[in-house]
Parts: sequence; structure tokens; C-alpha cells
Amino acid sequence: MEVFGMAGLFGLILGFMFGVGCAAAVMYTIYMGGYRKGVEDGLGEPKTERYSKALATIRSKAGEKALQ
Repeated sequence: MEVFGMAGLFGLILGFMFGVGCAAAVMYTIYMGGYRKGVEDGLGEPKTERYSKALATIRSKAGEKALQ
């Protein structure tokens, strides 16, 4: 019974490490892919109308806070 307990514990630890490690690697890959795409979009020259409106709104709110 002790041999099976040690093997089970070893399998649990090894499986947990690989499971969490692989999940973290997949999440990191997805995050970095999205981050790269976001940086590429942010550096693009033609800005959309929605972006311009959002930027104007943010700047006006920042200006209002600076005056307070």
C-alpha cells in the first residue's frame, strides 16, 4: 500500500506541475499575442473616428481634473 501511495503522490505532483505549467504557458502565449497586436494597432498611422472621439473625451476629463 505504501508503494502505491508514493506512486500516486508522485503522479499527482508531477501531473499538477505539468498541468499548471502548460496552462500558464498557453495563457502567456495568448497574452503576448494580444499585446503585440495591440501595440501594432496603436502604432498604426490612420486612426479611426472612434479612437479620436475617445481620446478627446479622455483629454477633456483629464483637463477637468487638473482644474479641480
